[in-house]
Amino acid sequence: MDPKAVKSDLVLILDYGSQYTHLITRRIRSLSVFSLCISGTSPLSTITSLNPKVVILSGGPHSVHSLDSPSFPSGFIEWVCSNGVFVLGICYGLQLLVQRLGGEVRVGEKQEYGRMEIEVGKNSGIFGGKMVGDRQIVWMSHGDEAAQLPKGFEVVARSQQGSVAAVEDRERRFYGLQYHPEVTHSPEGMETLRYFLSNICGVNPGWKMEDILDEEIKVIKGTVGTDDHVICALSGGVDSTVAATLVHKAIGDRLHCVFVDNGLLRYKERERVMETFERDLHLPVTCVDARDQFLSKLKGVVDPEMKRKIIGKEFIAIFDAFAQDLGNKLGKKPAYLVQGTLYPDVIESCPPPGTGRNHSHTIKSHHNVGGLPKDMKLKLIEPLKLLFKDEVRKLGKILNVPEPFLKRHPFPGPGLAVRVLGDVTEGNALDILRQVDEIFIQSIKDAGLYDSIWQAFAVFLPVKSVGVQGDQRTHSHVVALRAVTSQDGMTADWYNFEHKFLDDVARKICNSVRGVNRVVQDITSKPPSTIEWE
Repeated sequence: MDPKAVKSDLVLILDYGSQYTHLITRRIRSLSVFSLCISGTSPLSTITSLNPKVVILSGGPHSVHSLDSPSFPSGFIEWVCSNGVFVLGICYGLQLLVQRLGGEVRVGEKQEYGRMEIEVGKNSGIFGGKMVGDRQIVWMSHGDEAAQLPKGFEVVARSQQGSVAAVEDRERRFYGLQYHPEVTHSPEGMETLRYFLSNICGVNPGWKMEDILDEEIKVIKGTVGTDDHVICALSGGVDSTVAATLVHKAIGDRLHCVFVDNGLLRYKERERVMETFERDLHLPVTCVDARDQFLSKLKGVVDPEMKRKIIGKEFIAIFDAFAQDLGNKLGKKPAYLVQGTLYPDVIESCPPPGTGRNHSHTIKSHHNVGGLPKDMKLKLIEPLKLLFKDEVRKLGKILNVPEPFLKRHPFPGPGLAVRVLGDVTEGNALDILRQVDEIFIQSIKDAGLYDSIWQAFAVFLPVKSVGVQGDQRTHSHVVALRAVTSQDGMTADWYNFEHKFLDDVARKICNSVRGVNRVVQDITSKPPSTIEWE
């Protein structure tokens, strides 16, 4: 997807490491405005090539006084001023603007964290129709503060402690908020963002999912030659299914789908998925049985990152072999591989600080991003890599992908390998986990809760506990149940089941699954946890 080709003004977010940065992207897209997030230390050429109408400088955990604090590139200020680009600094972004433009940022006498009241001191600019003296609750998260503003800047709001909460230089189109308008804890934050983009910046809210569909089909047709063939890795999940349907719409029967049974699938996943592909989607799918190949390579491996790397490498080896066989039949080897990589996968796979490549922390090496070998022969096509999960579901609906596919909970590429903590080949851990997971998910469906939950699954723990079953003392396995609610997978809250539901599920598991005598529930949100356990 070429951001410049999207039929809407682009809002570009420069990411300086805030845990809320992705929320800025999501909130702006919800206003029907296309937004894109890139590294805050990207070269000026990258920023200018995207031709944004608005640039937002995100928050971050840094202090502008630190020697290694990230900043926008040299020439950025001159470029935005000469091109009439609007700039909004949020939290760290505000402090960055103030310091780089000649103001002073210092450690605040009183740090401000959490909910706080601010008061409007000027009835113009970013607060629109607000009157002087109007107050609102916002979410603060900073230790430093703007002590002296650069020439041309005015304070338009202060916190209840008297600190600068909002600033603007209308002539040069610089604006700043010391708080986070993108979080729900700032109740009027969305209205502030809407007013800023629409009334101040003149951004047209014309971005819609149909534009993405049209543009991506053009991109695929322009990338793939008229006689080229493409392989698509189908998992049965929402992402790969929508990606396959989209590419199939663009190039037709030159798309060849492959479903790999890696031995790490859920209960009867292979049979169920293959039946649905053929019956509902009418996609040509080849099933490859590679259970022995994957499990033999994973034997003895306990490190989760190593698991992901091994699985990613084996997947590519299978796709390369499949491409070779297909090439022999067609007389021309396929050159491209389609994957359902999403925007959160890309965001969460950034290198950590100190590497010289990016300031953001790596949450995980994603199977679609960090687990691929450098010597991969197939070129990647990732038509969904700028979209969030809920946006992919909207796109799938436009493409007439069956509702059951669109509503499926996410399932990680490494499969049960990251839900069996430790060696996945040890004992009968995979079989136990499959049975437990099936009972849990079916119970959720029977209770009518499936569509209210973003993701639910069971985890096999590498511990045993003492129990009593059948009047005998047992020393058996412990399993954990995890269910979360979320909008895009970037943040999540644990789902609060009724006690009776949990009691029934725990009884079913312990009575039906041999080798399990204890069931626990994971009640941790993201952050601090991730959704998956590994």
